[in-house]
Amino acid sequence: MAVSNRNFIKRLKKQKEDALEYVIDVYMPYVKAITMRILQPIGQRDMVDDCINEVFLEVWKNSHQFNGEVEDFKKWIGVITKYRAIDFYRVYEKQAAREEELDEVESIADNRHNDLLEREKRNELLFELSKLDEVDREIFMMKYYVGLSNGEIAESLQLTKSAVDNRLYRGKKKLARTIQLKEGFTI
Repeated sequence: MAVSNRNFIKRLKKQKEDALEYVIDVYMPYVKAITMRILQPIGQRDMVDDCINEVFLEVWKNSHQFNGEVEDFKKWIGVITKYRAIDFYRVYEKQAAREEELDEVESIADNRHNDLLEREKRNELLFELSKLDEVDREIFMMKYYVGLSNGEIAESLQLTKSAVDNRLYRGKKKLARTIQLKEGFTI
C-alpha cells in the first residue's frame, strides 16, 4: 500500500518506515525552517542537522500520541521542532557559558603564574644588581627602571655618554654571567 496524505498518520502509528520517509519528504522544509530560525544565531550547521534528526526520531517514537487530523499534524510537528530546537539552544548556551568560565579561570591562573615568574625574575635581577658597585647600580636603575636615555644618565651622574655606554655593556655581561637569563627575559 502506498503512503499518501490520507493514510500516513495511521501507517506512522504502526511504525511503518515508508510513513516516516513520507513525513521526512513532506515536512523537512518546514522542520528545517523552524530549526534554522532558532539555531541560526549559534552558527553551527551540525547542530541544526542533529536537531532535525532528533525531531524526526521523536515523531517516530511518539507517533502513537498524536490524536488529530492531517491538518493538525503540521502544528504537532512544528511544536516538537520548536521545543527540540530550544532545548538544543539552551544546551549550547550552557556549554558556551561553562567554556567561557573555564577560559577565564585558566586565563587568571596563567596570569598569576606569569606574574609570579616575572616577580621572581625581577627579584633575582635586583639581588644581582645590588652586588654591582654603586655607580653601575645607579646607571642600571636610571636606564631600566626610570627609563632615562644614556645621555640623560651621563648628565645626571656627571659622566660622559661613552662611559655610561661602557658601564652598561660591562654590567650586562657581568649580570649575564651571574644570572642564567631565561628566554624572553631582557634587562
